[in-house]
Amino acid sequence: MPEVEQCTEQLPRDVFTASHDRRCSAGCRVPSWSNPRHELQGKPMYKILTLNNISVSGLERLPRDKYEVASEITHPDAILLRSFDMHNLQPPPTLKAVGRAGAGTNNIPIPTLSNLGIAVFNTPGANANAVKELVLAGMLIGCRNICAAWDFSRQLQGDDASIHKQVEAGKKNYAGFELPGRTLGVIGLGAIGRNVANMAVQLGMRVIGFDPGITVEGAWQLSSSVEKAHSVDAAFAKSDFISFHVPLIDSTRKMVNAERLKMMKPGVVLLNFAREGIVDDQAVSAAITAGKVYGYVCDFPSNLLKNHPKVVTLPHLGASTQEAEDNCAIMVAEQVRDYLENGNIKNSVNFPEVRMDRSEGFRLSVVNANVPNMVGQISTAIAQAGLNIVDMLNKSRGEMAYTLIDVNKSPDESLLKKIHQIAGVLAVRVI
Repeated sequence: MPEVEQCTEQLPRDVFTASHDRRCSAGCRVPSWSNPRHELQGKPMYKILTLNNISVSGLERLPRDKYEVASEITHPDAILLRSFDMHNLQPPPTLKAVGRAGAGTNNIPIPTLSNLGIAVFNTPGANANAVKELVLAGMLIGCRNICAAWDFSRQLQGDDASIHKQVEAGKKNYAGFELPGRTLGVIGLGAIGRNVANMAVQLGMRVIGFDPGITVEGAWQLSSSVEKAHSVDAAFAKSDFISFHVPLIDSTRKMVNAERLKMMKPGVVLLNFAREGIVDDQAVSAAITAGKVYGYVCDFPSNLLKNHPKVVTLPHLGASTQEAEDNCAIMVAEQVRDYLENGNIKNSVNFPEVRMDRSEGFRLSVVNANVPNMVGQISTAIAQAGLNIVDMLNKSRGEMAYTLIDVNKSPDESLLKKIHQIAGVLAVRVI
């Protein structure tokens, strides 16, 4: 295998990871503290790999003179995707960021990427209105038996006089109830859950919300009429409708099960436009048969549910509007661009929120484990290299920490190597 100085292939901008070595496509090993660049006419070029179709409205936010975007690309600086499953994909050693055009990140191996110092972004709220509208449609479908009534009408036969008689005789089978005065339980008060809760208040419904992780900012965006439930069970026990807006994690898997269905009000309508697996389909099907549950509307068809007379399944339409796809693509493209060009972080699921305005000079970004004395060691290394720190910002989130440092002179290879060798440093780059 040739040594790195014998390799003529140009790699993308600098990335330094402690977890693996980098190699060019010819297999040449590139030391993790080296500083290869891919440039066009003296300007740094960023390579973006798309694993799904991303709305053109978003891709237009990545200027062509600075970004190369393609569905097949080597040495990407960032990956943009929607539903592509990355769990079986080996992260390219040049990778700095992954952007999910959507809210859910179950298809992304976040722990693996975190250990490599790779930021993962999503787009909370970009598709909130689309999902909110579908939840409203689901409530109306559930309480007014719209789909069953429509199917009845489609099966009518005979002349118009005969159809009229059949309608008058059959309509009583599809009578429903109205929304005002009913109670909606909203489980999860993120961007979508808040929109759903506020909408229901405007419709004259009583709303009970549960979300132990709601932020202060999120609470400010919630109608003051929304009541707080102290537990999931408390919300379940009081609600005529229950809408779920949570990720699928261990604590939410089969959140609706046989035991919890027993504590719900008779005639409850369940709405799941969040994630498959939150609701135990077998348990809900049995509860409908027993008369406990009035109906179930969800975005996840299955053989058990798709033909059930009191279940309406939709083909994952929650965020399937052009507006939502555009909003998600624009948001994720802007976030990834700001991270690559400035090191700023917004809406990352594994890194802290960080924003520092650019000052004169050069910028370093350091991703490291959240352990004591990291900033001190990094600052010492910079000082020993004869550089002055112009500005610095350090934030942490769980086990991860992130530091932006503006310095008065360009960092050289030896400084980058020295910072990289500090125990706990996961990634370093010059921006």
